[in-house]
Amino acid sequence: MTTKRNYIAGEWVEGQGTLANINPSDTGDLIADYAQASPAQLEDAVAAARQAFPAWSQSGIQQRSELLDRIGQMILDRRAELGELLAREEGKTLPEATGEVVRAGQIFKFFSGEVLQLRGELQPSVRPGLDVSVTRESLGVIGLITPWNFPIAIPAWKIAPALAYGNCVVFKPAELVPGSAHALAEIIAEAGVPGGVFNLVMGPGRVIGDALVNHPQVDGISFTGSQNTGRNIAAAAAARLAKVQLEMGGKNPLVVLDDADLNTAVECAVNGAFFSTGQRCTASSRLIVTAGIHDRFVEAVCERMRGLVVDHALKEGTHIGPVVDARQLKQDLDYIKIGSEEGARLACGGEQVERETPGFFLTPALFTETTPEMRINREEIFGPVASVLRADDYDHALALANDTEFGLSAGIVTQSLKYASHFRRNAQAGMVMVNVPTAGVDYHVPFGGRKGSSFGAREQGSYAREFYTVVKTAYTLA
Repeated sequence: MTTKRNYIAGEWVEGQGTLANINPSDTGDLIADYAQASPAQLEDAVAAARQAFPAWSQSGIQQRSELLDRIGQMILDRRAELGELLAREEGKTLPEATGEVVRAGQIFKFFSGEVLQLRGELQPSVRPGLDVSVTRESLGVIGLITPWNFPIAIPAWKIAPALAYGNCVVFKPAELVPGSAHALAEIIAEAGVPGGVFNLVMGPGRVIGDALVNHPQVDGISFTGSQNTGRNIAAAAAARLAKVQLEMGGKNPLVVLDDADLNTAVECAVNGAFFSTGQRCTASSRLIVTAGIHDRFVEAVCERMRGLVVDHALKEGTHIGPVVDARQLKQDLDYIKIGSEEGARLACGGEQVERETPGFFLTPALFTETTPEMRINREEIFGPVASVLRADDYDHALALANDTEFGLSAGIVTQSLKYASHFRRNAQAGMVMVNVPTAGVDYHVPFGGRKGSSFGAREQGSYAREFYTVVKTAYTLA
């Protein structure tokens, strides 16, 4: 099997070893071997990006727009192939994987238009005879570190704005999912990106990631991943005054009030908590339900869960694919054990199951009779595990929703405009959903949270310019 190589300075180069990419739906299926970059190659990639930056940052916006549009269209044209690859390596179902690929293509196309609309300001000075202009310029060399749960969409929403605003990129994907990242790099190269403007370095975070974060020639770091790693990156970036953007997960609440439409509430809970195998930072892991609807809601959710098919990600009719790997499966099972030991009731699911092919299959788990201080309600599990918290009324539900160190996404299901409006204003989260799942946001609006979930400028949409550009104020004698 041919080894998939790193992309540095416009060339495909071997690494210092390889890592096998294994299908979590069928551990006997080797997708490919992927080259692991050496520290010296990381140095080469940063140097190439730094050398390419002056010309790329001064390139015409039409050139950048056309490049991004080509990339977006090539992704969309290959959606079936890329969707299958993504489902094989990450484990989300084929429809979900294909939808993620489409989103990646749409992101590049969005920024192909956005690059043509980078606005500035021209205004008079308070001192007569002077004009003041405020413009945005490229930040420089950007290090991008992405997670395994959205292996093409998250890289897309970092790479596209970085290139659109004239930056050069050194991209390190998660070790578990190099396939989608490599395929995206192939498309970017084939689309005609100048050498050095975009570089792919695959390898472990403790080697390549740390070197990228601490490199003095890297002007900014955009990271999506765990809270602990994010905090370490923030400290390292602050030490050398590099710009940093962090997305670090969530413990997202879905509030269900007594007046909620039960079918809507069930679909919001099941979709938000368990689809994509619950491996979404926006997943509804805490279901906060008021007393009047609590029992009916739990019964209906369990009935819906029993109808979910857990199986091979590429198999038609599968609702829930496997957990991404053995380590994540163990973490999920450990938390299920912890929840039971803490006194929560496992109402349904939470069992490791076997299928036709060897894989990491786990039925979605729902805990009831939980309390706010339980670890399953405090810590991000990042799997198909959700817990129900009983609330006395709306005010109690809101307090429970905000009782977390995270603040990414929050949802409410209600037919009351009063409560919906109040929740939108008072939920301590960067994104609020009313009568829709907490997971699932559009590509043209800002993505990000508050408190321990996010740090720095928002991602996606026109707000991406806040991280990928720097502001310059200039005075001219009129």
